[in-house]
Amino acid sequence: MGSAFKKLCCCCCDSGDDDDEDEEKQPLIPQDPLEYFNREVQKRRDEETNLWSEPGDPSHSERDDDRVLYGLLQARNKTRMGSTGYRRLSIGIDAMRDTRREVRDKWKTVMENLGFTAEADSLLTVSAGASYDRMRNAPAARAMLNTLHSETSIFSSREPPPERYLLILDRLLYLDIAEDFLEKARSFYPPKDDSDEEESGLAINLPLLLARVEAMNGKGNEEEDDDESGGDDGNLSDRS
Repeated sequence: MGSAFKKLCCCCCDSGDDDDEDEEKQPLIPQDPLEYFNREVQKRRDEETNLWSEPGDPSHSERDDDRVLYGLLQARNKTRMGSTGYRRLSIGIDAMRDTRREVRDKWKTVMENLGFTAEADSLLTVSAGASYDRMRNAPAARAMLNTLHSETSIFSSREPPPERYLLILDRLLYLDIAEDFLEKARSFYPPKDDSDEEESGLAINLPLLLARVEAMNGKGNEEEDDDESGGDDGNLSDRS
């Protein structure tokens, strides 16, 4: 374990290398420094709030779950705040964010149990600038991700595991704690059947959500003023 701690600082610093490279490509003095600073702060906040499954995809369109969440966010941005449609969209957004946070919390629990209480958040942080090209052991990380997906309930088994955790596993392999993490995950989160996942709240009907998002994007904002009269089959159900 001692060698893992010696590597930890280097490992966590590496997670920001790509951001540094991106910053080097930017002008030294932005035209509006305050606007640039606010935009960067908002970008980091969005990354931590949405926990994109494919963090390196700026379009958020490569994976169905990212595309659904992004579509919900875009639709809500075009919807009058406080309207029934806005509340329905917020329900879907919150449900997806909660599911992603639940997975992240499981990873954090395992890491803390391994003794990485202070370092867990840093190890679990994946920025938009993270690059698969900089991974030290991509094949082993991929194999372990698939094992976690099939032999534990740390993910929802109905969907492919989020790619962000491939990058995290590469860090754990570098720290030589990946096998320990896998064993703890097997112990803490043994496999569950579909009914157990539904009861735990991890199951989300992505095809249905995606169809509803596409329907809402096609209709635009015209439905918002009269949603209160009875709702629309293309919207998310209201559970206020």
